[in-house]
Amino acid sequence: MSESGGPPSRNTRAPGRGGEDGTDKQPREPGGGILMGRFLGVPIYVAPSWFLVAALITWVFGGQLDHVLPDLGGVRYLVSLFFAVAFYASVLVHELAHTVAAIRFDLPVRRIQLQFFGGVSEIEKDSDTPGREFMLSFVGPLLSLVLSGVFYGGMQLVDRGTVPGVLLAGLTVSNLIVAIFNFLPGLPLDGGRMLRAVVWKLSGDPMKGTVAAAWAGRVLALAVLIGMPMLSYLRGGGESGADSLTDALLAAILAAIMWTGAGNGLRMARLRERLPDLRARTLTRRAVPVSSDTPLSEALRRANEAGARALVVVDGKGDPTALVRESAIISVPEHRRPWVAVSGLSHDLRPGMRVSADLTGEELLDTLRATPSTEYLVVEPTGEIYGVLSTADVERAFVAAMSRAA
Repeated sequence: MSESGGPPSRNTRAPGRGGEDGTDKQPREPGGGILMGRFLGVPIYVAPSWFLVAALITWVFGGQLDHVLPDLGGVRYLVSLFFAVAFYASVLVHELAHTVAAIRFDLPVRRIQLQFFGGVSEIEKDSDTPGREFMLSFVGPLLSLVLSGVFYGGMQLVDRGTVPGVLLAGLTVSNLIVAIFNFLPGLPLDGGRMLRAVVWKLSGDPMKGTVAAAWAGRVLALAVLIGMPMLSYLRGGGESGADSLTDALLAAILAAIMWTGAGNGLRMARLRERLPDLRARTLTRRAVPVSSDTPLSEALRRANEAGARALVVVDGKGDPTALVRESAIISVPEHRRPWVAVSGLSHDLRPGMRVSADLTGEELLDTLRATPSTEYLVVEPTGEIYGVLSTADVERAFVAAMSRAA
C-alpha cells in the first residue's frame, strides 16, 4: 500500500465464512468507504479519510490563492475544492494504470480505494515474474509523469495569472511530486516494488527482494521524519512557527505510514513463505457417510467409533449430497439428538463446495473464497470422498501462519 497514488497492495486473506444459520453469505468489504463506481469490474471506493484530506487541501490551497489571486475573495475556497477533487482524480488515474496492468497479467484486483495521502489498488496476488512486478509498479508513476506533462502543456495555452492557469500549475507540480515520491526505492512505494523486482531478478529469490525493499522503505521513513521538518526549519530562516509545526506533524504521519507499510510488506512476504503449509489434506477432518434420515445420536455414535469428526449425507447410491453443519450439531441438546434427523442439520452441496485434497496455500484460500461456506467436501483426484474441511480449521491455521510470520 502506498500514499499519493502508490503501488498495489497484495492482500492474502482468510476465506469468508458462511452464516451460522447455514446460509452462505458473501463477505462484506470491511472499511471500503463509499462506492463511487466500477472500472473493468473493479469497485472504486472513497474512504472517509479522503474528506479530511480534501478539506485540508482546500484550506491550504485557498490560503495560497489569496496571495496569487487576491481578487477571488471567498470564491477561492470553491476553486481550491475543485483542485482537491482534480488532484485525487489524477491519483485515481495512477491507480487505474496499476489495475489495467494487473488485469493484463491475469492478477485479480479486489478494489481501488482513495484514502488519506493517496490511493491504493488492492491486488490479490503477487506477480509471478520480476519483470511483471517491475512493469506493474512502473506504470503508476509513469502515468503521473504523463499527467504532469499534459497539465504543463495546458499551462502554455492559458494566462498563468488566471484561475485556469493557477489550477494547471498546481496539478502540474502535484502530479510531478506524486511521480517522484513514488519512484523512491522503498516499500510501500512503487519504487520499492521496482527495487524488489530488481533484487528478485538478480538473486532469483523474491524474499530477498522484499527484505531489501522493506528495509529501504524504513530508511526512507526515517529520512522523511527527520528531513521534512529540517527543510522547513531551514526554509524559515531558522525560526520556528506554525508552518514548521504543521510540516513536522505531516512528516510524522507520512513516516509512520511508510514504516508500517514497509513492515506489512515484509510480514506478508514471510506469510506467503508459510502458506504452502496450509494443505487441504492435512486440515481435513475424517468423515463418515450417513443417510438423510439417520438420527443425530446414531450418526455421532458411528463417527466416534470411526474416529471421525464430520458427517456427510449420502443418497442411496452412496453419492454425497449434503454436509452436516458443525454449528447445527452443537445447537441440538443431547437429550433431543435421538429424535433429530441429520437432514435437518445439513446444507446441500453446491458447485464450488467440492475441493481437491491436493490444494495448498493461496490456491486453497482462493478456492474457498470463491464459494464462501462453513464446510467443504474434500475429494481425492479420483473423486473419492476424503473428508470435510471446516473453514474454522483453515482460519486457525491461517492465523497461526500469520503469527509465525510476524
